[in-house]
Amino acid sequence: MKLSRRAAGFVVLGAGIAAFLVLLGVGLANRSPVTGKSGFTRVGKPAPQFVLPRVGGGELDLADFSGEPMVINFWASWCPPCRQEALVLEDTWREHVDDVQFVGVDIQDTDADAEAYLAEFDVTYPNGLDRQGRVTVDYGVIGLPVTFFVNKAGVVERRWVGAISRDRLEAWVGELIAGQPPDGVAEGENLEGYFRLE
Repeated sequence: MKLSRRAAGFVVLGAGIAAFLVLLGVGLANRSPVTGKSGFTRVGKPAPQFVLPRVGGGELDLADFSGEPMVINFWASWCPPCRQEALVLEDTWREHVDDVQFVGVDIQDTDADAEAYLAEFDVTYPNGLDRQGRVTVDYGVIGLPVTFFVNKAGVVERRWVGAISRDRLEAWVGELIAGQPPDGVAEGENLEGYFRLE
């Protein structure tokens, strides 16, 4: 009788270990990278309002653009992927300047570095300095760059993590201007063009 209890114990223990390994494998297979989660809590919710010191002087108040579709881009001068997309953002802004508002949020930079970056890429849309990181936290940003697409009602409709391509930006800005809800996927990522904040 003792032998069969021992054998039964080994069978139960073996089944428990097997179940654990299966669950572990499923969990690892379905795990998404932390980087891809940057800002994911904002989609479908109102864009948090903010007032920041504007790069170059003055004040940047997001409420000034209320009722307009907006593209909000988080960046830093030391972030290589941010530099990759800087001209794409500026070119798209200039092409659609009458129809959509672009806003930049610079984090973890000195004023001089931020000004030099904007001058280097001839960025003309307004940019604010998030010196305390409050806006970065409010938007759930954990890496750079991250771009949010906000509709006329002030709701974040789309989010892109990493450097955004010209084609993707143009397509999503076009839908935003037209007032069309996202057609298909509302979020995307370019994890090769992404810099995680430490």
